[in-house]
Amino acid sequence: MKLNQNFFRLEDDYLFSKITEKTEDFSKKNPGVDFISLGIGDTTLPLCETVIRAMQKAVDEMSRKKTYRGYGPEHGYFFLREAIANYYKKRQVSLSPFEIFVSDGAGRDIADITELFDRKSKVLTIDPAYPAYKDACIIDNNEIIFLKTSEKNNFIPVPDYDIDCDIIYLCSPNNPTGAVYDKKTLEKWVDYALKKNAVIIFDSAYEAFISDEDLPRSIFEIENAKKCAIEIASLSKTAGFTGIRCGYTVISDELVFQDHKINELWRKRQSIKSNGLNYITQRGAEAVFSREGQKQIKSAICYYKKNIKVISSSLYSLGIWVFASSNSPYVWAKCPHNMNSWEFFDIILQKAHVIVTPGEGFGKSGKSFVRLSGFTGKKETLEAVNKIKNLKLTKDFSRFA
Repeated sequence: MKLNQNFFRLEDDYLFSKITEKTEDFSKKNPGVDFISLGIGDTTLPLCETVIRAMQKAVDEMSRKKTYRGYGPEHGYFFLREAIANYYKKRQVSLSPFEIFVSDGAGRDIADITELFDRKSKVLTIDPAYPAYKDACIIDNNEIIFLKTSEKNNFIPVPDYDIDCDIIYLCSPNNPTGAVYDKKTLEKWVDYALKKNAVIIFDSAYEAFISDEDLPRSIFEIENAKKCAIEIASLSKTAGFTGIRCGYTVISDELVFQDHKINELWRKRQSIKSNGLNYITQRGAEAVFSREGQKQIKSAICYYKKNIKVISSSLYSLGIWVFASSNSPYVWAKCPHNMNSWEFFDIILQKAHVIVTPGEGFGKSGKSFVRLSGFTGKKETLEAVNKIKNLKLTKDFSRFA
């Protein structure tokens, strides 16, 4: 018996585990200190009323023999898949419910989807990006190619035809930068994928935060994308499902490689490795896509976006360069005075007792940045930015202390 040696290629300290470790270490040495987290992107508002009612009704159904449900379909109940298909229809994207696969979250599908492809695939990922893309490829022993971005191109890369690849990870709005791909840029990526015979894994976990109607919320809004793309979405940030988990993956019948429909392979894979998502959660998810559900979750999204405005304007007033999109729940800020992200993290933690996320954890291109989240409460957000504003540090910080 031999272990999968690729696990030993993973970094010893996972980004968010390292943040927790540093915070706990400081807390032990400084008991009684209260921290405000603008770091990990966990939602803080409760589930909306429409979702709660739907789940309570589902619980009641499970209490009666006549309406009790046991094992459900591995790929999701038809009522939810149909609701998701109708949601896409509003964006002029036509999908069959049978092209939609419900799961317990986008994070799992992002890591699992590469199982469908050869272990020697070349995977292109944007830098900086959500670390799970890279880690999943390392475990699968794929070759990873990083396409670096910076403030010079607003963290929106365009394809490089000198690079050959098999799998492409794209995320819009991007985590951590918040950058959103416009239609022309996505058209370039679709053309590139088709010419390279590659597949795009499109992470749309934050699509609900896009308020600009001219910006695509799904890659399937791009012509011919169904022939080269897989879309993975989540209700975690959209509707506060971080604690109950629900996501979905969309694979069109038109996505075919080596004469095989990819959704048939995914259907087979899920049938073997998943028993499906529970009925109660799926009823709650269905309610998210109702008219009332959409209205209520938009209220929560607006609440988080107001926090983003507070954070970005406060940092800007201190002379800190910020990349804050009105279509994202994150602020991407450049560390002052050429500090790296972990140095700035330590200063903000120790002097202001505020937790941010070091950009280095998202890739080498993020080493001079930190990510700040708008998912904290309004009161806590205001308190956090005031603490940062009131920092009394060394004279190196005099111009914004």
